Amino acid sequence: MRLHFTKMHGAGNDFVVLDATRAPLALSREQLQLLGDRRFGVGADQILVVEAAQTPGVDFRYRIFNGATGDEVEQCGNGSRCFVRYVHDHGLSDQTTIRVETVNNRLTLTLQPDGRVTVDMNQPRFAPADLPFDASGLVPREVNGMPLWPLDLGEGAQAEVALVSMGNPHAVLRVDDVATAPVADWGPKIEAHPRFPRKVNAGFLQVRSRSEVALRVFERDAGETLACGTGACAAVVAGIRLGWLDATVDVHTRGGVLTISWAGEGHSVMMTGPAVTVFEGEIEL
Repeated sequence: MRLHFTKMHGAGNDFVVLDATRAPLALSREQLQLLGDRRFGVGADQILVVEAAQTPGVDFRYRIFNGATGDEVEQCGNGSRCFVRYVHDHGLSDQTTIRVETVNNRLTLTLQPDGRVTVDMNQPRFAPADLPFDASGLVPREVNGMPLWPLDLGEGAQAEVALVSMGNPHAVLRVDDVATAPVADWGPKIEAHPRFPRKVNAGFLQVRSRSEVALRVFERDAGETLACGTGACAAVVAGIRLGWLDATVDVHTRGGVLTISWAGEGHSVMMTGPAVTVFEGEIEL
């Protein structure tokens, strides 16, 4: 099978985007892994499949697959921005505001005049069961009413994490400097910690001011990526709840800057950032 694809990125978080709006596209796990492979395939953190809407009031549906494992995942903030630029640039829609559904969510995406995309990421959730997280036997430390949960990482290491679900699970911990944070060591330990039965994305947050942070994210089943949109949302939401940050924050990732706004309980998280087409091509699967 010869497959046409578009390679895109959002702040360095990269994607292979496939059009399945005209005909169904059923790829095996092995084919998805080949697309994501950086040596033998195209190379991508995630594979995005654009599909026709199946629900009234929704413009499109799209599915997200991990580029390393081929598993379908729930949410990808940077991918959603690339999605709206893709459907606009490929003539699938002339609307600047598009409503889409994913496997567990509905999002409203708006293409801005400067080329950036704003995504309504819906409301965050904080209950341990929403991630899920096994909190049995643990007593969190509360800061400004937000619990910080202790995680034993072995060999005497312990992290305090804030838990946020943005449709996918995030554990956020504050560090003094992301440049020297133990991302390579602690990231996989937090990701696969037994208290997270479905694993978790581990965010390392450095607060530079009330309106500016730096962030590195060790993503579930992907390792550290250059940017993580839902991770940026989760980190800012946690920082606001903990009293560290104002309502609008610039998040400096290794791949670029994302702007996150959250007005508090009962409000959606709004994420604005770049979406760039790198190249198009065909691959034999």
